[in-house]
Amino acid sequence: MIQDNILFFSPCSTDTEPLLVLEFLHRVADAFEEFLGSPLLASKITANYDVVAQVVAEIADGGVVCQGEANALRDVVETGPGVLENLLGKVRLPGNSPAFHSGPAGSLQRPPTLQPALSAQGSAIPWRRSNVRHTSNELYVDIVETLSVTLAPSGRPLSAFAYGSIAFTSKVSGVPDLLLNLTTGGRGAGMGNRGDQLRSVMERVVFHPCVRLNRWKSDGVLSFVPPDGRFALAGYEVDLLGSDAPLTTSRTAANNINLPATIEVTTGLGSTGSEFEVRLSHSTSSSTAQSAAMSSLQSNLSGPHPGAPFRTALGADPRSPALEDLRVHVPIPAGVRNISDLRPTKGEAHWSPVDGHVEWNLPTKDFGPGGAVLRCTSQGPVSDDEDDASGVINGMTATTYDYDDDQPSRQQEKSATPTSTSRVTDERKVERNRELMPTTATLSFSTKGWLASGLKVESLLVDTKKSRGLGPEVKPYKGVKYLTVSRDGVEVRC
Repeated sequence: MIQDNILFFSPCSTDTEPLLVLEFLHRVADAFEEFLGSPLLASKITANYDVVAQVVAEIADGGVVCQGEANALRDVVETGPGVLENLLGKVRLPGNSPAFHSGPAGSLQRPPTLQPALSAQGSAIPWRRSNVRHTSNELYVDIVETLSVTLAPSGRPLSAFAYGSIAFTSKVSGVPDLLLNLTTGGRGAGMGNRGDQLRSVMERVVFHPCVRLNRWKSDGVLSFVPPDGRFALAGYEVDLLGSDAPLTTSRTAANNINLPATIEVTTGLGSTGSEFEVRLSHSTSSSTAQSAAMSSLQSNLSGPHPGAPFRTALGADPRSPALEDLRVHVPIPAGVRNISDLRPTKGEAHWSPVDGHVEWNLPTKDFGPGGAVLRCTSQGPVSDDEDDASGVINGMTATTYDYDDDQPSRQQEKSATPTSTSRVTDERKVERNRELMPTTATLSFSTKGWLASGLKVESLLVDTKKSRGLGPEVKPYKGVKYLTVSRDGVEVRC
């Protein structure tokens, strides 16, 4: 595993499930980031070897995985000045404070500084630190979804998935017991109760160990005692076309995905078919559904307004979903020598011959309902631009004949128009330029305040009866944020 340009590997003496080893290495890297900070640097690891040794010793003991939760490690791993001296028994110079001294009958005994000290009783909950105290009690829910959509040249969706994660931040004193209710926003209707609807939309769900699985299976709610700080509560996958979608979906099915922007690529334009066009269109509305409890919860963070258009300009409704970071990536075939005459109606486009692609960046403030268009011209190898064997140059024949006064009809034959020859030459160029056209284009963007799956947080409740250390008069501040990201995730084929 490679993280922050640092290679993590774990030798195994027996055959082991690879996913278990990868999960263990990810836990080790996350623990290092928790204590050393992000990003991980080799200099940080070497400068804090005392902390690293404690973390590794707590996570694995004799090849057995023991503890991987950051909250539990905080209770047992010592940080700060003097840690290395405590580990080595405060050994400074040879002969001074020896690591071992002679005992009865010549036996060696540990000095008092190396005797394992009995620490305070740890937390009964392995993923939460004991005696958590915060001056301001806050709870935040961040739902992030990454799109993976593939469209046919006709615009018909071939596949559409959203990979989501629920990041939770808990800054509450004591031991709070929370209940998180989600809603599908109308998806999965007719699948039974709300729990059945959620389970039909959220596929391949994985949870943090703090989630009570029985409540999720029976009621479709997330009941848990959170760790302190930020952690990944759950991960899931959503089939945006639906599990029962037919194999031959129509173009209108792409509208059901409700993407904030779509692209369309047209190739073979111009007299010789050497131009292509990328058209970026704007979606004018977003389908959202809110309940009264959800509206109350999202009011603190200016949640998305139902039915509001995607916000691209500064004067738009600040409560509507914000479309940002628009970028179109067009891979170019290897046979293309140059992309000339880039003509974007909005934004900036440039051709990268090293990477072999055209990148088009659009400021969202300039991207309106009318969309934007990029037109480019492809140039093939130099040999393709040379004269044909027939001697046609710029549409005129270059064939020479001997002049003969006795045969005036021969002169008339030489002055014949080259229209038919020029038409044949254009057809050959169109055929050659067809191989220089792009075959796909991808769209990247980020949308704040909108989820492609339609999932919403309906309520976040604190069970005062089950919670400990949190008085009934304390009402934590609650906030929700939604973010949909497409990193070259919307692909259209042409």
